[in-house]
Amino acid sequence: MKTLVCTSPGNFEYREVAEPTPIPGNTILKIKRIGICGTDLHAFEGTQPYFEYPRILGHELAAEIADAPPEGFRIGERVTIIPYFNCETCIACRSGKPNCCVNLRVCGVHIDGGMREYLSVPSYSLVHSHGLGLDELALVEPLAIGAHGINRACIREGEFVLVIGAGPIGLGTIEFARISGGRVIAMDINEERLRFCRDKLRVDHTINAASPDVMQQLRNITNGDMPTVVIDATGNQRAINQGFQYMAHGGRYVLIGLQRGDITFSHPEFHKREGTLMSSRNATRADFGQVMNALKNGLVDPLTYITHRVNFDQVKGEFPDWLKPENSVIKAMVEV
Repeated sequence: MKTLVCTSPGNFEYREVAEPTPIPGNTILKIKRIGICGTDLHAFEGTQPYFEYPRILGHELAAEIADAPPEGFRIGERVTIIPYFNCETCIACRSGKPNCCVNLRVCGVHIDGGMREYLSVPSYSLVHSHGLGLDELALVEPLAIGAHGINRACIREGEFVLVIGAGPIGLGTIEFARISGGRVIAMDINEERLRFCRDKLRVDHTINAASPDVMQQLRNITNGDMPTVVIDATGNQRAINQGFQYMAHGGRYVLIGLQRGDITFSHPEFHKREGTLMSSRNATRADFGQVMNALKNGLVDPLTYITHRVNFDQVKGEFPDWLKPENSVIKAMVEV
């Protein structure tokens, strides 16, 4: 079967390898869709933490069961997966937080992922399609990342929620902040993405982070209070550090975005606010269920996110262009 391997930062190589064979506890999937996310782009750039090369990327997947279906599933059934493979025995797993398992292996990050024709995955990772299409199934995982961050924030009806970063993860975060009753403010440096937020996601307030008066705009929108919830979905070190100043007194700051360096902020400024700082890692099965219910009920339409679509054979040639801002990529979708 054909695979696409990221051999080193900036380099892909197609390789022919043997198809996986059945092993106890695993199911073999025929990959049908691969969503491209920030993790894949950062891995290609060489800026993704927890990453070693060579690596097969791809964890936003839609597939059909090809062999060894577990009880309750059948061959040919459409599925997606929860791509965070956990040990089930560590303190996090025992506490109901397998998304931050001590021994976590993320498909396409710590271990080889889905940019291939067939993939063997732990059977416990399978998720029924519940009638969703292939494109929708491939977009459940990134939406679940945003839903998990919003659930971490415990948003109250009517409070201002600033989401920094209007990429695919940020868009999902915005959607579930709105569904949770938050009054969303979207911030990005890309005007086209901010326009998308206004036109497609019905966001009332958008701010270009490059504006010289960001603080004043936030004060005007929030009647001088500043946002009580700030969420970073950029993975950009400068943006993460700047986010601390946007938080209201008594506010919460949730880091969905991830970068390699150190976080730097003023302790006195953070302390006087009695601020709460949280990370948000991956998502849980409950988050996946929440997302799928939202899709089925028409609360979210992620198909509007797809701006680029290619066949698997085209990925190597097209991938570098997806990093260029002038190409206005929101979500690229690969068909296998």
